[in-house]
Amino acid sequence: MTPNIKLKHLSIKGWRSIETMDAFYPTDINILIGPNGAGKSNFIGFFDLLSWMLSGKLQERITQLGGASDVLFDGPEVTQQMSGELAVATNTGTNQYKFSLQFAKPDRIYYAEEAYRYQPNEVQNSHDWKYLGGGHTESKLVEEPTKTAAVIRDLLKKMIVYQFHNTSYTAGMRLSWNLDDSRWLKANAQNLGSFLYRVQQQETAFYIRIVKYIKAVLPFFEDFELYPESNKILLRWKERGSIKVFNAGQASDGMLRIIALIAMLAQNPNDLPAVLFLDEPELGLHPAAIDLVAGLIKSASLHCQVIIATQSVSMVNNFSPDDLVVIERKGRGSTYKKYQSKDLIAYLDEFSTSDLWEHNIIGGKP
Repeated sequence: MTPNIKLKHLSIKGWRSIETMDAFYPTDINILIGPNGAGKSNFIGFFDLLSWMLSGKLQERITQLGGASDVLFDGPEVTQQMSGELAVATNTGTNQYKFSLQFAKPDRIYYAEEAYRYQPNEVQNSHDWKYLGGGHTESKLVEEPTKTAAVIRDLLKKMIVYQFHNTSYTAGMRLSWNLDDSRWLKANAQNLGSFLYRVQQQETAFYIRIVKYIKAVLPFFEDFELYPESNKILLRWKERGSIKVFNAGQASDGMLRIIALIAMLAQNPNDLPAVLFLDEPELGLHPAAIDLVAGLIKSASLHCQVIIATQSVSMVNNFSPDDLVVIERKGRGSTYKKYQSKDLIAYLDEFSTSDLWEHNIIGGKP
């Protein structure tokens, strides 16, 4: 099964380290590799920004990121406008959205342009762009009343950036969460306990699958101990050979991350997003756990597009050269290059995918 909703192509200009990226064409699996600071997280961060835009919270997110001067390529002295254009393909046609954000003093940003359109498969370039004007500070697409705008909003919201790095003592996944907020696993897994409880109660086969994979990397793990208290759920579990019940406050960082990753990747595939982003999922994981996560990523790619940023040789070795996107800094800007196995045929008998990276045959090294 291949995904029937796909990010067909993407252009980004003026966003952080991305000076210009014209018409990037992602495939079903995209593994972003490159040295620190090359621009992997900036690529994924663009889609995080997009999700805030679609929630009507662009200004809030820009403030969190340090202001307009911190998100424009090399600052407003060099770049006063950033832009993006996306095309999302479905079975019936291509949905397109584009925007430009303009710098304004003292350190603000506003929409210089925003537009959308739908192109049916049978008649390409038949529909003109619908322009939403400029000068506004939050997306007008959010409230645009047309059916096409509603479809495009829905499609773009199906592109979800997951990051489970925050496992501090105040992180949501360590705390009780509302039982009613359990339909979808949140991007930072703060409702992990509630989500697992819903799957346990409503989708037994997938709950068993999740527990099986957790046991494969956490051999001491027996099962979750999940029950409501005042309409809230706290992540709890039992371990082999012990009658004690443990809770999320006692879990190691790596344990919480692998549980969240497996819960997200091994859930009902019908509930996966259209495009799934993961930024350094290997953080804090044992190599055996990384291999398992890589296998689940491959399985997920049969149902959705996946875009993964990684620094892990173990992770990369689970994929083919066709899946790699090599990111480097040429001068001040990030560059993005996809390889195909046919271009590397002279090396593939002697080198693994990770060897191609480690030996700098495909680049991506400091």
